[in-house]
Amino acid sequence: MNRDLNIPDDLWFETRLRVRYAETDKMGVVYYGNYFTWFEIGRTDLCRQCGFSYRDMESEDDAYLMVVESQCRYRRPSRYDDQLIVRTRIDGWSKRTMRFSYEIVDADSRELVAEGTTTHVVTNGNGRPRTFPARQAGLIEARLMTAEDRC
Repeated sequence: MNRDLNIPDDLWFETRLRVRYAETDKMGVVYYGNYFTWFEIGRTDLCRQCGFSYRDMESEDDAYLMVVESQCRYRRPSRYDDQLIVRTRIDGWSKRTMRFSYEIVDADSRELVAEGTTTHVVTNGNGRPRTFPARQAGLIEARLMTAEDRC
């Protein structure tokens, strides 16, 4: 699935967030579905950290990352007002697919809260598969190469 890039295993893009009261259930822990929302936040921030807006990729290039598979393993509960770090990395990439891995970590204790993956197919606005836009692919490749040079 990887393009001809060596994506460093330790290259994570980090996003901080705080658990809101509305994200918890009656037992006072984060409702399980919210982790997938946080994965999306991590993906969107990864795009920004690579130099482009996911929204602009949709509107200017008619390119969307359709989720075709998702998985999450919950390691320990999070509660209202906990500070978390969503760690996101590109785990695989081809012309028409991308796979992301995620770790959600407690910002204070550094304990792993949850981990997961999502797999995406690049589509146009009509849901038809297409290739990943060249401009954004170049920005991601440049960011990955810069990070690789630091390793």
